[in-house]
Amino acid sequence: MTDQTKDQAAQALKDVNTGLKNLTEKVQPMAENALNEAKKAGELSTETKAAVDKALTDLNNLRQAQNDLQVKLGEAEQLFARGGTGNPGAQVDARAGDLAVKDEQIISFASNATSGKRISVAVPRNALTSFAVNPVDGSTRIVTAPNQRVTIRDLLAPGQTASNAIAYLRETGFTNNAAPVAENTTKPYSELTFEEVLEGVKTIAHMLKASKQILDDLPQLQSFINGRLLNGLKRVEDAQLLFGSGTGNNLHGIYTQATAYSAPITIASPTRVDTMRLAMLQAALADVFATGHVMHMNDWTAIELQKDTTGAYLFTNPFSPNTPSLWGLPVADTNHAAMVGNFLTGSFADAAQIFDREDANVVISTENADDFEKNMISIRCEERLALAVYRPEAFVKGAFPVPAP
Repeated sequence: MTDQTKDQAAQALKDVNTGLKNLTEKVQPMAENALNEAKKAGELSTETKAAVDKALTDLNNLRQAQNDLQVKLGEAEQLFARGGTGNPGAQVDARAGDLAVKDEQIISFASNATSGKRISVAVPRNALTSFAVNPVDGSTRIVTAPNQRVTIRDLLAPGQTASNAIAYLRETGFTNNAAPVAENTTKPYSELTFEEVLEGVKTIAHMLKASKQILDDLPQLQSFINGRLLNGLKRVEDAQLLFGSGTGNNLHGIYTQATAYSAPITIASPTRVDTMRLAMLQAALADVFATGHVMHMNDWTAIELQKDTTGAYLFTNPFSPNTPSLWGLPVADTNHAAMVGNFLTGSFADAAQIFDREDANVVISTENADDFEKNMISIRCEERLALAVYRPEAFVKGAFPVPAP
């Protein structure tokens, strides 16, 4: 990305931020008026429902545009920080296995794997997000950064910490007492309450055995680290970010803390798609706006496979590899059993944040247990992180309606 293109993207982001601010100020009163109308009349008029749906969809589209532009600018900054030239054909992304096999320590270690030696390679967070095809030889092109599924981490605000624990304020209540007042009279106080929360940094780790001969084949070692160790680590990270109990060595997950779903308005025979929209409304009425959804792959597939009376798919094009999205928001689909039939939606980008204490660290050792006797090596991969959930009511969890037989 050239400097000129970067400037254009920065200006586009500024314009989107301005439009997002203006539309947010417009949407909140519309949502409150819709709720009042539904309470009085028992249901929303067709005109009101259409107007609110359009406004919120436009808002979500702007949020998605904002996220996309921020990602592009971030990628540009990383490219130039690594000495990139802006050439789209240049290799700029690498995964942990790619970095490990290029590390001088690993190359030296592989050529002379002396007894009792241990090598550690630190892996930056951006090395965990792009996939690569293991090269057959030195001239084979590495294919990186294809379309990939959205993870829970992708929805959350990033952060870092140098401590073993993070302290933050969690909002526990807000009473809005704003009102018209006459001049020279006492102004009303609104009430905003917090509680101080201390979350410890947790470690996620696992190990695998491999034959010592893998050190003679660095491309195989690269594939082994990327395909097994890192993917296994990310699966457990997803589960902890969602369902961590907050006790012992577990993170305090978002789904664990989320507010129970309670439909703000009543509609006849709600579908999965209706339910997600109503959950977004519930978050909006709490003065926060959803930025993403999480659901099981079974439920997301059921949504994608819905068709109209002509047999055409309603929400997807099977011939176009699009990033999953619903109501203008990204969808992180997971295969964790606890999410079957359930959903989570909320303000992931604003109301929760990951704090990385240590990005994934790969350690290779020639002596662990009986490695020496069996001519094996041990490879360990671990990361340390904490999760802050600033406002639990910004997240809505619940169960999808049971489909009619």
